[in-house]
Amino acid sequence: MSALLYLAAGLVFSYVIVYYGVFRGARCSSSVKLKGKTAIVTGGNTGIGKATALELAKRGARVILACRNKEKAEVAAFDIRRESGNNQVVFMQLDLASLKSVHSFAETFLKTEPRLDILINNAGVMGPGRTEDGFGLAFGVNHLGHFLLTDLLLERLQQGGPSRVVTVAALLHRFGHIDFPLLASRKDLVSGQSTRQDFLAYCNSKLCNVLFTRELANRLEGTRVTCYSLHPGVIHTELCRSTSLWLQLLMMPFAKLFFLDPEGGAQTTLHCALQEGIEPLSGRYFSNCALQHVGGKGRDDALAKKLWERCHDDNFLNALYLGTFFKLEYP
Repeated sequence: MSALLYLAAGLVFSYVIVYYGVFRGARCSSSVKLKGKTAIVTGGNTGIGKATALELAKRGARVILACRNKEKAEVAAFDIRRESGNNQVVFMQLDLASLKSVHSFAETFLKTEPRLDILINNAGVMGPGRTEDGFGLAFGVNHLGHFLLTDLLLERLQQGGPSRVVTVAALLHRFGHIDFPLLASRKDLVSGQSTRQDFLAYCNSKLCNVLFTRELANRLEGTRVTCYSLHPGVIHTELCRSTSLWLQLLMMPFAKLFFLDPEGGAQTTLHCALQEGIEPLSGRYFSNCALQHVGGKGRDDALAKKLWERCHDDNFLNALYLGTFFKLEYP
């Protein structure tokens, strides 16, 4: 009996060491206040997006929850207002799987909001399907929707400055690959939609996030807008809600034991959005609230430029309402 107790105690001790030493991660140490500032958080109704929005609201920011699901977002906005004591938390409709919706959101925002200080490209999906415009779901939502959103709001970001664009990528960008001929023929970076291909599509989209941030920083050098990509940690969220049921059930016990909760997962996002002194690191990649080395493909400036130019091509997009698409022309 005593041997079993020692074994149980050892397992508990090991779990605590692993969880707090490896999985729990660092905390954002910035004490910056945000009164008078405005922030957008895409996917701010759940998971790390909601945790990020709550912390920004606690610091006094006006927070726009840019979300697809109106009912869930309004509930989240109510929760954040109540917990933060900040009434300046509002919902605005945004479906990143529709380029028309991205344009509509930007148009509404620019008409109603006089400033923008922080844009957090947080929303993400993993699973099968296609966007309204025919792109693979992961590529269309995780990369292309945020790509267009950032461009349409960039002038407003520059008007206030200094301002920041923070894009939630993932460590899985290291497994990503960009097949330009496949992208041209299928509007996607994978050839099918099996569970394995859905996973690869997610990895590919996260590599796009890293490359987008790198190229955006190059184009904005010398301006008052800086940008960062990041790995939030391994988080227990609704990210895999579109994957198969058996995979969700398989992951659940491990996720409950080891994955970060949404508050923990929001820390590196908050670090990139708030930490003073990181402006010279624009375009770089962070994890665990610190600068990290990015995978080899994520450091490829030529690849980043090629991806930008490919997504800039109106013939590739072949979608509605794109007359002002990607007007950046900085030296």
